[in-house]
Amino acid sequence: MRTRRSVLTGPRTSAVRPVELREPEYGEVLLRVLVSGVCASELAEWTAGPAEAEAELGHEPVGEVVAVGPEVSAVRVGDVVTGRVDASFADHAIAAVRDLVVVPPGVEPVEALGEPLGCVVEALRRTRLDIGDRVAVVGTGFMGLVLLQLLRHAGTRQVVAIDPRPDAREQALVHGADAAAAPGELAADGDFDVVVEASGTAPGLDLATALVRPHGVLSLMGYHLGPRTVDLQAWNWKAIDVVNAHVRDRDRLRESVRRGIDLVAAGRIDVGALVTHRFPLDQVDAAFEALADKEPGFVKAAIAW
Repeated sequence: MRTRRSVLTGPRTSAVRPVELREPEYGEVLLRVLVSGVCASELAEWTAGPAEAEAELGHEPVGEVVAVGPEVSAVRVGDVVTGRVDASFADHAIAAVRDLVVVPPGVEPVEALGEPLGCVVEALRRTRLDIGDRVAVVGTGFMGLVLLQLLRHAGTRQVVAIDPRPDAREQALVHGADAAAAPGELAADGDFDVVVEASGTAPGLDLATALVRPHGVLSLMGYHLGPRTVDLQAWNWKAIDVVNAHVRDRDRLRESVRRGIDLVAAGRIDVGALVTHRFPLDQVDAAFEALADKEPGFVKAAIAW
């Protein structure tokens, strides 16, 4: 079938192209994309331009199943699904069934951005957290704010959010933090039981290292795009547990997406409230510019139809 897809053609430059999409094969479905989140992990590639002639971005879609491949029974035509699907800045996309979770009735597509939600859920599942723990979250962008919503129901004693942007700190207080501070406003005395680094920055990682207590947990949820120098002496001396909270296993991610979507359906977390900017398919560059600029009030951009 013929459809449209946004492709990256140069530094900070995208174009919508007509493409011929093949039929879904065994274990695959064809999706009509309803909304697709804009992820910071693709910001560097969008800024630098494609490594080859063109690149296809987008991997956070929610879509309606419009066709299924042979012997596919886990989802049906008409189901709304979400999960990790590449090249999803498009009207239609081919997806592997094993990566998809069916969105329950009553959950709007913009509320069901499963891939980033699953990443946060998986990060928290892998982070040792005890009842009554004092927790710090360094970085309160979209992922950090979703985490704060989850921590609100996790039996914590106190959750403190740290971010240099005043509007991000305000959002943190709305979405579950008991207190919010700018870097440098907290005494770096290492008295947090758990510190989640969600900034993806070197200063954020250094601050997280300073805040965690001896024998505490430092969880790395932030996406780091380049090499980092860490204070291994402090990690060693404090005897902390360091968790790489990223997920690359498809089945683990799908299970965490399912759990996250169930929480959305139960009204425990609100992902849709964090999508502050929406753009049509022919304005992918404007969406990335909004992500790069992070003007006051920005949390998450999405390409929405």
